[in-house]
Amino acid sequence: MILTICLSPCIDVNMEVESLSVGKSNKILNKRIFFTGKAINAARGLKRLGAQVTATGFMYEDNGKLFEQELHYEGVPYRFVWCPGRVRENYKFVDHKSMLTEVDDISPEVSRGKMEELIKKVRHLAAGCEAVVLSGGLAKGMAPSYYADVLRAVPAGVKKIVDTSGERLFESLKCGVDLVKPNLEELKSTLGITVNSKEDALEGCRELLRRGAKYVLLSLGKEGAILTDGNKNLYCKSINVAMNSTIGAGDGMVAAATFALARGGDMAEILRCGVAGGTAAVTTPDSITFKREKYEEILDGLETHEI
Repeated sequence: MILTICLSPCIDVNMEVESLSVGKSNKILNKRIFFTGKAINAARGLKRLGAQVTATGFMYEDNGKLFEQELHYEGVPYRFVWCPGRVRENYKFVDHKSMLTEVDDISPEVSRGKMEELIKKVRHLAAGCEAVVLSGGLAKGMAPSYYADVLRAVPAGVKKIVDTSGERLFESLKCGVDLVKPNLEELKSTLGITVNSKEDALEGCRELLRRGAKYVLLSLGKEGAILTDGNKNLYCKSINVAMNSTIGAGDGMVAAATFALARGGDMAEILRCGVAGGTAAVTTPDSITFKREKYEEILDGLETHEI
């Protein structure tokens, strides 16, 4: 069993317009709504790979039932901590020039009692798991240290996978993490470094290893990814695919890499699976995760080599 923990779910409303005119009426040409959150997306990907997975985290009473419907459709069991308020809604407008305008909502605050309830739930659910995925942001008013509070509830021997950045990542590493998955921009902003080469990137990864990570899976976007444990550095180049959407690409990488890690895969398998998951996710314009058939097709064409 793999447990995914979402601390800040959101509803993404993506709208295509001819042109976005401020102060005027705008006609929507196309609209897509995604019930999302990084750990929820990862749960979907894991389920499509055939993993036994359960989703937990905070959910909100006013519109959270929509997430239950989505997860039920995917066959993903869920055990949420229900809170007052509404799941935040983010609006993304894309015009005919491919200019993106975003309006991001804020999440409701979560009470101390609900925070403690989730920690107890994680302690209970994680006891029967091979791996736990904790990813994404935090609800309004929550300190980065809550990441560490949640991870400390995970029993010894259960693999911990974290996908976040900044102080949340630093707090997580204090607990010892089996795998972290920053992308290049997150690595640079978290550590305050400049990256001009793969060696610069590897040095940033080594800093995360020194702070408590066992593996660092560094996403390089369409260029693929690097996986390192400080002694062995592997690179996997992605293959060219039709890029229909970047939504959920990082979460697809986390899902597939976690699946490989939980099965005891070696570094090469973890890296290849991660790159396949991320690449397959960008081929699905109407979904926030990948199709298994596409994932397996891409996986067959991937190779790793040491750098």
